[in-house]
Amino acid sequence: MGRGDENERVPHAGGMTEPNHAPHSRAVWLMLAAVGLFALMDAGLKLLSAHYLPFQVAALRGLASLPLVLMWALFTQGWRPLLRVRWPLHLLRGVLGVGMMASFVYALKRLPLSTAYSIFFVAPLLITALSVPILGEKVGPRRWTAIAVGLLGVLVVLRPTGAGMLSLAGLAVLLAAAGYAVSAITVRVLARTDSNQAMVVWLLALMALGAGSLAWPSWRPLQAEHAWIVAGIGVVGTLGQFAITEAFRHGEASLIAPLEYSALLWGVALDLALWGVLPDGVTWLGAAIIIGSGLYLLHREKGKPHLEAEHP
Repeated sequence: MGRGDENERVPHAGGMTEPNHAPHSRAVWLMLAAVGLFALMDAGLKLLSAHYLPFQVAALRGLASLPLVLMWALFTQGWRPLLRVRWPLHLLRGVLGVGMMASFVYALKRLPLSTAYSIFFVAPLLITALSVPILGEKVGPRRWTAIAVGLLGVLVVLRPTGAGMLSLAGLAVLLAAAGYAVSAITVRVLARTDSNQAMVVWLLALMALGAGSLAWPSWRPLQAEHAWIVAGIGVVGTLGQFAITEAFRHGEASLIAPLEYSALLWGVALDLALWGVLPDGVTWLGAAIIIGSGLYLLHREKGKPHLEAEHP
């Protein structure tokens, strides 16, 4: 049974057959679970950001998940594919991962999850835009218009005039989204030769090493009451990675990818439950514009591989 095989059919009463929708249904639930797990992980990062510097939190994120992800990789494919990789691109992804995670953590300390997610949703638009100069892909006027509209949505969320969200925190999310977009472009190149497991393992390892080295001069001892948060980040991050990998393996990207936007609902729920805040009407409007643009791009790019089956 191949990925997203819509032609597979199962027996039906009277000798008739009908499509087997089970793989797609399973993929949808896996993707929704992955988004929820990653939202819980981000909430844990936000909790830690109140006590530790961004580079230290980024290092803890990598260290917490690395042992579990490494066991998953060794169990599913062995150790040889982890070493036969294109090291220059992995090193580039490691640098991008450190900057991306540290920027995102810096923003999480100062912004609600829902606001950070709303801005970060610009990443798919940046991926499409960057695919032109980096990969030589062609983007028509309709998709360029969608990208421009999505960027306007970001401005709505940031509110650059008046007492809005335009701050270092808002710009840090944009920087994280840009890093994520470039990383996604490298994935499209690496996926031709390297396994998904290798990409995730080395991203986490290099992020832990790089961020840990930068954080070491100002490293703060981990408080005992925060150990469960770090452990939780490791567990839910690993489970989320497994779920998103399986979701894209079993389902069509055009069906699965739009579910990433359900992160906004998780962000709102966690903001309300843990910090007692809700996004205002302007943030909802900006998020709707960005998500609408992203969904339009996904529709226009239907049939193209969605290879970023991972989470920072």
